[in-house]
Amino acid sequence: MSLNLALILVVLTLVSGVVVALDKLVWKTADQDSRTAPSGIRTLVEYSRSFFPVLVFVLVIRSFVFEPFRIPSGSMKPTLVEGDFIFVKKYSYGLRLPVTETKILETGQPKRGDVIVFRLPSDPSINYIKRVIGLPGDEVSLERQRLTINGVTMDLDANGETFDNAPVYEENLDGRVHQTLIHDPGHSKRDGLYVIPEGQYFVMGDNRDQSKDSRYIGAIPETYLVGQAVRVWMHFVPGEMPAWGRIGMKIE
Repeated sequence: MSLNLALILVVLTLVSGVVVALDKLVWKTADQDSRTAPSGIRTLVEYSRSFFPVLVFVLVIRSFVFEPFRIPSGSMKPTLVEGDFIFVKKYSYGLRLPVTETKILETGQPKRGDVIVFRLPSDPSINYIKRVIGLPGDEVSLERQRLTINGVTMDLDANGETFDNAPVYEENLDGRVHQTLIHDPGHSKRDGLYVIPEGQYFVMGDNRDQSKDSRYIGAIPETYLVGQAVRVWMHFVPGEMPAWGRIGMKIE
């Protein structure tokens, strides 16, 4: 069973806040002689006073500003690789309450080409990261690795480089260029026409032949969006030296 870190953080913040409030209103340990204040309460109050402001700060930042994530698979190669630790901008697509994920303020919508983190609709405890290909109402066609969106075929050209023994291509999504891996240029998985429902987004991995994306899991409802991936802040694989050159890299 996976831990719900947001829930744990909220509970710890509430508990420490309640303890601090009770101390001010009821126990008033700061006004008592240390010998008369129960030791258990004094210890609890001291820890709560120390941790409450820190917990509030972490909760606000993690819930509404930035949240760190780790890339566990190679589905976004060559843009992101296993061992990348990234920052996700939580306020890109609306401010949401922690735990319930209820949107309280609209701040924007995903754009074609954005790299986003979302909760897997079939299991919201799992986070996925993919690139937005289709917007609500779009018609997305995939044939032999080439995308056609609303009747316009997207440019896809090899750049002469390789990554993990696969050719690297440059794909242009309405003016936003990114790199993608294509192992077999003449064949792609799950070719066909995809009509994107309102309020949902069609996403794909940059490692097109090795990505479990909207071709398999369907379009992603807006309510499952977490935020936009913006920066790599660390790259570390156990047993290896950190890849210092990836630190601070902007996610295009």
